Amino acid sequence: MRVRRLLPSGSLLPTPKPTPTPTPTPTPAPTPPQSCPTTFQATASIRPARRALSNPFSLQQTSSSSTCSLSFLSSFPASRASSHSRHRHTFAIALSSCPSALSIPSSPSLVSLPPSLPPLPSRRRLAQTSVLLPASPPASPACASASVHSSPLTAAPPQPHLAHPEVPKTKSRAYTLFSNKTSSTNFLPAFTLSPTLRRTNSTAAAMPTPSQPQTPTTLDSPLREHRQRPVERLTDKLETPSLDDRQYRVIKIASNQLEVLLVHDADTDKASAAMDVNVGNFSDPEDTPGMGHAVEHLLFMGTKKYPVENAYSQYLSAHSGSSNAYTAATSTNYYFEVAAKAAESAEETDRSPLYGALDRFAQFFIEPLFLPSTLDRELRAVDSENKKNLQSDQWRLHQLDKSLSNPKHPYCHFSTGSLETLKIQPEAKGIDVRQEFINFHDKHYSANRMKLVILGREPLDVLEEWAVDLFAGVKNKDLEQNRWEDEQPLGKDELLTQIFAKPVMDSRLLELTFPYLNEEDLYESQPSRYISHLIGHEGPGSIMSYIKGKGWANGLSAGGYAVCPGSLGLFNCQIRLTEEGLKNYKEIVKVFFQYISLLNESPPQEWIFEEQKGLAEVDFKFKQKSPASKFTSKISAVMQLPLPREWLLSGHSRLRKFDPKAIEAGLAYLRPDNFRMSVVSQTFPGGWDKKEKWYETEYKYEKIPQEFIAEIKTAASSTKASRLSQLHLPHKNQFIPTNLDVEKKEVKEPTRAPTLIRNDDMVRAWFKKDDTFWVPKANLFIQCKNPLPSATAENTIKSRVYAELVRDALEEYAYDAELAGLDYSVSSYSGGLDIQISGYNDKLPVLLEKVLLTMRDLEVKPDRFAIVKERLLRGMRNWDYQQPYNQVGDFTRWLNIEKGFISDQLLTELPRLEAEDIRLYFPQLLRQVHIETLVHGNLYKEDALRLTNMVETTLKARALPQAQWPVFRSLVFPPGANFVYHKTLKDPANVNHCIEYLLYVGDKADRALRAKCLMLDQITHEPAFDQLRTKEQLGYVVFSGARTTSTTIGYRFIVQSERTPEYLEGRIDSFLANYLTTLKNMSDSEFEGHQRSLITKRMEKLKNLDQESSRLWTHVASDYFDFDLSYEDAAHVKALTKKEMIEFYEHYISPSSPSRAKLAVHLRAQATSKKSSTAGIENDVKGLKLTSEDKTAQEAPVEGNGTRPWAIDDVRAFKSKLGVTPGPQPVRDLSEFEETDSKL
Repeated sequence: MRVRRLLPSGSLLPTPKPTPTPTPTPTPAPTPPQSCPTTFQATASIRPARRALSNPFSLQQTSSSSTCSLSFLSSFPASRASSHSRHRHTFAIALSSCPSALSIPSSPSLVSLPPSLPPLPSRRRLAQTSVLLPASPPASPACASASVHSSPLTAAPPQPHLAHPEVPKTKSRAYTLFSNKTSSTNFLPAFTLSPTLRRTNSTAAAMPTPSQPQTPTTLDSPLREHRQRPVERLTDKLETPSLDDRQYRVIKIASNQLEVLLVHDADTDKASAAMDVNVGNFSDPEDTPGMGHAVEHLLFMGTKKYPVENAYSQYLSAHSGSSNAYTAATSTNYYFEVAAKAAESAEETDRSPLYGALDRFAQFFIEPLFLPSTLDRELRAVDSENKKNLQSDQWRLHQLDKSLSNPKHPYCHFSTGSLETLKIQPEAKGIDVRQEFINFHDKHYSANRMKLVILGREPLDVLEEWAVDLFAGVKNKDLEQNRWEDEQPLGKDELLTQIFAKPVMDSRLLELTFPYLNEEDLYESQPSRYISHLIGHEGPGSIMSYIKGKGWANGLSAGGYAVCPGSLGLFNCQIRLTEEGLKNYKEIVKVFFQYISLLNESPPQEWIFEEQKGLAEVDFKFKQKSPASKFTSKISAVMQLPLPREWLLSGHSRLRKFDPKAIEAGLAYLRPDNFRMSVVSQTFPGGWDKKEKWYETEYKYEKIPQEFIAEIKTAASSTKASRLSQLHLPHKNQFIPTNLDVEKKEVKEPTRAPTLIRNDDMVRAWFKKDDTFWVPKANLFIQCKNPLPSATAENTIKSRVYAELVRDALEEYAYDAELAGLDYSVSSYSGGLDIQISGYNDKLPVLLEKVLLTMRDLEVKPDRFAIVKERLLRGMRNWDYQQPYNQVGDFTRWLNIEKGFISDQLLTELPRLEAEDIRLYFPQLLRQVHIETLVHGNLYKEDALRLTNMVETTLKARALPQAQWPVFRSLVFPPGANFVYHKTLKDPANVNHCIEYLLYVGDKADRALRAKCLMLDQITHEPAFDQLRTKEQLGYVVFSGARTTSTTIGYRFIVQSERTPEYLEGRIDSFLANYLTTLKNMSDSEFEGHQRSLITKRMEKLKNLDQESSRLWTHVASDYFDFDLSYEDAAHVKALTKKEMIEFYEHYISPSSPSRAKLAVHLRAQATSKKSSTAGIENDVKGLKLTSEDKTAQEAPVEGNGTRPWAIDDVRAFKSKLGVTPGPQPVRDLSEFEETDSKL
């Protein structure tokens, strides 16, 4: 199970682990906010989703030998309160474990949530993210607008990501959800620029007790020579992790009561700020749903001081920055990050980029213009965002839950908004829409409702001066904090009801929702963490253990969360059902209530609380830094909570007080007369007789039959004698780490590359002792190379089924390890099997041994095989119902690689498989392999050798000759190639088309070519987004960036739109044709500014151990071993001239070039959207004049190079006519990496 804990503003999703698999596979994983999906805890792709198939309609990523993309499909959004986030995000690409030196995902990743959480938050651009949901009011599915700039290493279209208040690290498989907010996820490059040893923070107390609050001091600081402004200093004694070397200060600007957290980080290379405003979609007028979301979009479109609509985004782009925002239920969160200092080659007089960004940012809240010229376009952006979500089960099911809630409580709102609700209907009533947006801003945006966080390299006194200087102009209207105390989300009429809902995807879910204790002031004890830990447990004696044993469930998650200040919260338990489970859903409900009777019968156990508390203390103590904008966005939202200011960082992470009465009070809400039940399935025998207003979800809604209620009451009052004997409290956790020692050694400079400590016919072992982060953790990567999986589609799917069966067999055993911060994954890829173990190193060998023994001695049980097979089948079929932009990358990857299989090919093979096929196959897969390992972290060489030896001796495999090692090669597109591949989408109700437009450049190992591709991304990314997305409004999803395969690199666009692929291709051609003139006219200083910005991105420091491990493994798994890649990129970018870029552009990019090679993948929708006279917008560049155009119109082709498009009808024939690249080759002789230090 996963414990679901949500916070008001949303949460962050973890990055799934990249595994080189040829086609999409079902995957569960932590997951994004309202109008945008939530994200997991963003740890550089090192903690892969553990159960790829735990979610019935989750479809795992597809990755090739060089690129990875994950698609997670659940059924409900992550947080209840919906959020929106601004569109554009900067993607400094995270080098993941895909064998690609550049590690650019081949397709966008989308994570979906379970039905009880709020739908994905919307944002202008989706950003990839991860998230562990906290316990606060979840954001509801509204969307935000975010200004995002993609870094040169951008890969997939940004997936919705969000930031959220501090979440308690409840390990009970915290839900991976889409949070109600959207934000830009930044995946950081791999190398540390100027290593420095951590130093003790002299300002922040280690862990002060807020029981003795400091007396605030009011200072009169001279901020300018001619004036003084008072500042109230609240505290500088925050509880901090032991490795935190930052300095903190909480102040309040006395003139307007704006509270600010200042953060000095002398070593950061990214500065950031975030503003959380205590107003969200719960404050939308009844007759104008989505207004809060629309206002958030419009604030980015110009202010009185900076009236040019993209002035803010241009400034951030010029300084290696990005921005985003999200709208949640009760808050709207804006944030950005930017280079922390001016580039070395910039003028010495240049001020810190942070000051300029803060100046522009502050104007959002002082004097936004709500420009009439941008109004229609931004409302269409909101509308496009809404249409993107219409076929998403996350959004549909969450809105159904909200629409059937108490109509007197704002939880029932439709929060995204649409053109109909925000423009057409209001204008029909004679309402001046623009004035209404201005009124909303004036009414709700007040300094005393805002919380600001500023993080930079500057001393605290300087940051304080800037905060007062730039934000004192925000008006204080002395508004009370928003609270909703008169009504509850679920009233008497909504209780004891049942909802039967029809999903778009083939999913089966049972959900029980209870009005629950308001824990707003219970942050010291957090009783829902104790309760959800037990209900969500997956070990022996748990609900999940019993119903899984009966073959009824694939997964379970539970958790309590706040809805809004003043109201009761909600407690939710969601169970992912098998076919048998759907038939027996009533029995599962009774098992649930029998377990509740057990908890009521057993007094709260202090040892269980102490176990949770100890793990939480360890997690907080060794918490590492996160990306700057993620940190500021999350903490600004936390500041809205009633926490002592000293606890802003520790927030809900720590458990401080065992409060059995609070636990009993929480349990008292989980009663048979205080819940609502939902059953989601495509096969409801009674039929659906209603349609939800906003998403048209079919459903049936009725009171729960009295006879069933009577059975539930009997279960809830069961005694030890009548209760199922299999249900009992969990045992003590054997995986709790006891040795947390870290030997910190002084080093002049951290090493960039691991050492090769063993290299023979059987094993190649790499090792690097952590010399930067000093945490008691380690990451172990293992590849068992074997050519069998890529030989046939049947072998590919057999390998996948085998890996799923291994995970299924380990689920109960490994659950305690996961709770204790030790995770694992086993997956197949086209070159064999991939194993990862990560977390606290103390018990890592214990878990590794169990994983290896299970792999070797797997018992293929017919009943479990049938369940896993059926789950995989549904996941693969559901792949066709993902967002088109999530599908298109898989087709492009398939058309670029020498050999591999697409989902349809695997789906043909899977139904024919039997359990005996797997029994016979997996011994062959393990019989002869080559083992490649990487050990990185708080371990020594001897430990690494022992772990490697354990792999070898346990699997007992023979050595695979090097001549048989899998080799991944890509196709070579000849000069002048103009390929197009057409595919009709299978979802009949989807109205969105999609295109991926790929320009082939050449060998990824050619450093000069690679630098030019990255520079092309840097200079065109913001203009492309501004033209195609903001001005032309082609669609909500517009993305451009560099793309790699295992051996090649290119440049691509992805656009999802109601317009036809042909029209979209024409608009991209037009942009590229016109941009050549822009490039030629670019001043030398502007060009050099782009160079500096790109170099800054490539040299961005790693934030934590997982990011460095992911970088190292990426280079090992790619077979290039290019550990200096970022430095080489930076050097080659620095050497580029404008003349070389123009020549590159004219040769590889310009539509008129006879040498250009292009592949366009067209995904065509079956449905068409409703026509209107303003169906689309065409931009007249000179006057920015908006005119309507037909969405089905074909774009007049730009004058091209004379080549006619070649339609790819037969993929096998297409590939047979093209050449292939050589396989990856090490950039250096491996002997140069061999170990020389006998100790390390």
